[in-house]
Amino acid sequence: MPDDYIWGTGRRKASVARVRIRVGAGVISVNGREMEDYFTRDDHQLEIRKPLRVTHNQGRYDVFVNVKGGGVTGQAEAIRLGLARALLKSDGALREPLREHGLLTVDSRKVERKKYGKRGARRSPQFSKR
Repeated sequence: MPDDYIWGTGRRKASVARVRIRVGAGVISVNGREMEDYFTRDDHQLEIRKPLRVTHNQGRYDVFVNVKGGGVTGQAEAIRLGLARALLKSDGALREPLREHGLLTVDSRKVERKKYGKRGARRSPQFSKR
């Protein structure tokens, strides 16, 4: 019965999240583990639940996530985008509340590469007169 799943993809920094939702009891599973076990910080958990809270769908959908790459914050924000996209596919009327809270906007910022002659992307070595 894989037909009853609705898919959404989210990306942030180096993280990619594949999010599947289906009508259910509100279980959120990340990489086969409970969300609370995978994301221990409350702000990450709130970030992931935000699309459900904004659209008043908490406890209505089961969410299954495969996420890889990047760090914990990037992964949480990638899941948020993927979940928002999946909810939008399930009901087109949710576009307004998701758009108002900026949940459909892709944050395309990435780490800038290091340049030669510099200590990082832009920081120059300390200047010495003598």
